Amino acid sequence: MGAAAAGADATKPAPTMRESLIKAAFQLFLDRGFEQTTIDDIVALAGVGRRSFFRYFPSKEDVVFPDHEGCLVEMTEYLRDAPADGDPVQQVCEAARLVLQMYAADPLFSVQRYRLTREVPGLRAHELSVVWRYELALAEHLRERGAGRADGALRADVVAAAVVAAHNHALRTWLRAGGEGDVQAAMDEALGYVVRAFSDSAGPHGGGGTDGVDGERPDEEVVVLLARKGTPLWRVVRDVEGALGGS
Repeated sequence: MGAAAAGADATKPAPTMRESLIKAAFQLFLDRGFEQTTIDDIVALAGVGRRSFFRYFPSKEDVVFPDHEGCLVEMTEYLRDAPADGDPVQQVCEAARLVLQMYAADPLFSVQRYRLTREVPGLRAHELSVVWRYELALAEHLRERGAGRADGALRADVVAAAVVAAHNHALRTWLRAGGEGDVQAAMDEALGYVVRAFSDSAGPHGGGGTDGVDGERPDEEVVVLLARKGTPLWRVVRDVEGALGGS
């Protein structure tokens, strides 16, 4: 067993300098605290110089979010290549899943980062700026695809904000639970809520379609009115209008 383990270690690629800096930083953040850790401490533990740190990270805050820049690029490319005849709402929901995949790829790191950002106000502010950039990318796509709509700009901002809110609800619930549970299913439910609210077409995660009776969505209300035979039509119309107006 020892020889097999040694063989596995031999085939495992050595961590890159960037990975070493991230690992060293989080070890110190967890042991000493974020504010008490300096960049000099990080590079000393990683065994590199200060210039190497700044080659990868502009600041100490950026080492806490090392994967967001790459994810933002991936999201932008995904939206740029999205089919022109596709549903923009479903497209931005699928783009948001790229962020989930990034977090789910390393649950331990993601949970540690979440807890750290809850403790350090400066990191929370930095995280909000990152989320804002995601939201801008989603809104820009919706704005471009909805250019022909009178409400295109307003709709783009509202839908983008809804996607981010739904995504964050599912993600943070999972992180607060220590990375336990089916986060994919939770995200399906959260983003499906957005699709049902804003999409103009059916989707794979709960939008449109014939989920209810005769094609109605399950969250739509149905009004049933009983009238005696021979009731004047004007009275039936009045009662229907009253029922709909009060629902």
